[in-house]
Amino acid sequence: MHPADRDVAEQSLDDEALSEFTCDTTNLPWVVFRAAFRAEHLSALPARARALLAALARTVDADRPYAAIFARRELLTGRSMQSMRTFYRSLCDLEAAGLIHRPPQKRHGDAGLFGRAYLHLTPKAAGLLGLVSNEVDGKAAIKGVTFELAPREHDNTTSSGHPGTNANLPSASVADGGIYKDLSPTASQKRQPGKLPADLERLCSLGLRKFLVFKLMREARQNGKRLSDVVDVAWDHLRVAHAPIAYLRKLLKVPVDFAYQRVAREAAALESQTAATNAEHVREGIIRSAGRTFFDMQGQRRFEVAPDASTLTVRDLREPQARVAVSGWQSDFVAGLEAGRLLPGTPELAMQFDEQLAQALRTRPSPTSQPQESSGSNTLARCAQRGETRQATPIVLDHLAQLKNVVAGLAGRGSRTVNW
Repeated sequence: MHPADRDVAEQSLDDEALSEFTCDTTNLPWVVFRAAFRAEHLSALPARARALLAALARTVDADRPYAAIFARRELLTGRSMQSMRTFYRSLCDLEAAGLIHRPPQKRHGDAGLFGRAYLHLTPKAAGLLGLVSNEVDGKAAIKGVTFELAPREHDNTTSSGHPGTNANLPSASVADGGIYKDLSPTASQKRQPGKLPADLERLCSLGLRKFLVFKLMREARQNGKRLSDVVDVAWDHLRVAHAPIAYLRKLLKVPVDFAYQRVAREAAALESQTAATNAEHVREGIIRSAGRTFFDMQGQRRFEVAPDASTLTVRDLREPQARVAVSGWQSDFVAGLEAGRLLPGTPELAMQFDEQLAQALRTRPSPTSQPQESSGSNTLARCAQRGETRQATPIVLDHLAQLKNVVAGLAGRGSRTVNW
């Protein structure tokens, strides 16, 4: 055999072997997978009924297990791998076991279609398959308790608008027709959350749609940024922009660290808020202390707050005069009060401080009538006090002569030569 023909034959054998071992690649959610697994392991049912119940578990809406199952016979027979005769026998088995409900067919003449009937799972089947969220209802259904389905607003009418035969049974609320797709999304399908983050909802007021905001979030992530940081920093300019979408996309591409700016802005706002809170706290403390007297813990100083809380008078036993603080004393004064370093004035403390102040004034030496002369006092004054006459030195006499010549020249007595 020619080598090329041998390669073609081997390739065909590989293709046939690969096709023989292919399987369904559908990914089922955990609830649907569990329901199908439980349906296939019900020992009280025959194998054909278990296969059909597993197919129904895969087809029914897991969020509405009592709703109508929109599926044609071809879909159900293909999923249960049964013929049409076996399919009808399986339906009879499930109906006899109380796991499905088969309402009679109805003819929709206004739509030009023949009669059709939809299958429904009973509460007992929903409890066995684990599709019922309430465990109490599921256990009661398994025990055989009969449940009456709660009627809905659209349960009394069919999909075409005509009254139904049984108001307690759910009816079709969507367009008629078969569904030939699985209820679970494929693994490659991307879904967006249904709600925007709270700090990005304001973008909708600028004309941005929800899915466009999600797209911008992805673009920001690709550029190493967060859309929330960009919007928070540039919101004042963004809301007045002529083209906010183009402006926002340009901001996503510029090399600016918006996260740092947002943190710095939040820190500045927090610092400003803290300063305002502290200032209000200090103001309230000063207002409460207006017109009152305080003493330190050693009893050496007395603090008097003015009635209008504008000044603070401090009297120290070690100082001859009191000091008055006009500004910048409020925060330290309130901090001392809260720390317990300042005590509210009492008659006992006031009397004790007055006695110590009087004693300090008596023991303090009186100042001299004339202050001592400093080393830098005027020499002429010292000479006058001692009755002495100061002798002029040659340098002083030279300077006096030069000054006389200058004065004479300015007076117009003649031009004289001045040598400096």
